[in-house]
Amino acid sequence: MNPFERDVQSKRNDFNDSAVGFVVSFVFFSAIFIIATVIDVVAR
Repeated sequence: MNPFERDVQSKRNDFNDSAVGFVVSFVFFSAIFIIATVIDVVAR
């Protein structure tokens, strides 16, 4: 058995971390899209 599998640093669920990462990146890129759309509409 791998010695790292016996002494795990973090026992948290990986799903929570991946869900937070997905939501944060989704909000970030959505904000960029919304800002670009607002600039495009105002520039017309």
